[in-house]
Amino acid sequence: MSAITRIEQGPRMSEAVVHNGTVYLAGQVGEAGQSVFEQTQTALAEIERLLGLAGSSKAHMLSAMIWLADMGDFDEMNRAWDGFVADVPPPARATGQARLADPAWRVEIVVTAATA
Repeated sequence: MSAITRIEQGPRMSEAVVHNGTVYLAGQVGEAGQSVFEQTQTALAEIERLLGLAGSSKAHMLSAMIWLADMGDFDEMNRAWDGFVADVPPPARATGQARLADPAWRVEIVVTAATA
């Protein structure tokens, strides 16, 4: 049986789980009061940090699911996303609209990656 590594485990969830060479991240969000662009940048910085802790990097992302509170923010989110993936092969990605857990959150990003 393959080992399972949990990173930044709390009582409700882990921020990342590594199993069989795959890294699964919890949804990452920005901070209340930030613009959609800033929330996206904050979430992406946290994704990059967690991938590093898991022995991976943004260059190893396999897929990304992006949830927006309002699809009207699609272009603003993409401005941050496009900068993030400009120097790496982009992952498979889907974007949808959803009511997020906190009304102050405008974007949430879930990433799956391979270990490096």
